[in-house]
Amino acid sequence: MTGHFERRHGFPPGTNEVRSADRDDQAAARALAQAALIPADLVAFYDSIGDVTWADAGNGYFLDPASDVLLRLHEYGAVDVGANQKGPGLVIGSNGGGLFYVASPDGSVRRTRTASLDEPELDKVADDLRQFLTLLEQSLTRVVADGEPGSL
Repeated sequence: MTGHFERRHGFPPGTNEVRSADRDDQAAARALAQAALIPADLVAFYDSIGDVTWADAGNGYFLDPASDVLLRLHEYGAVDVGANQKGPGLVIGSNGGGLFYVASPDGSVRRTRTASLDEPELDKVADDLRQFLTLLEQSLTRVVADGEPGSL
């Protein structure tokens, strides 16, 4: 299988994993919950999942560990997700092509239109984290089946 991937893409496969949360991840998730208004499902996610790295699905799909989300929040602040939201959003990952995923206070997940977080334009890609994770899974399944990563 590795030989097929390398022949097809011109480079060896990268890391593709869903890493379970360890104690440090869980502590960062608790600190994140105290530091910002985040959806309950994201707190529950980070209690079990450390991070997601699918480097070989299109440009890649990455859900950052809670410690990275917390660090980004402290260093750069939260993301303005629009006037109709209850509060700011948190960058939780990227698509590997320069676009970021932002968890909104209402639980929805949005994606930036450009690689910049300065005055970002965001599109809603999922109503909640569960739907977003389902879309990620469908993208991975599609990549495995026909090599096309989808539009997430």
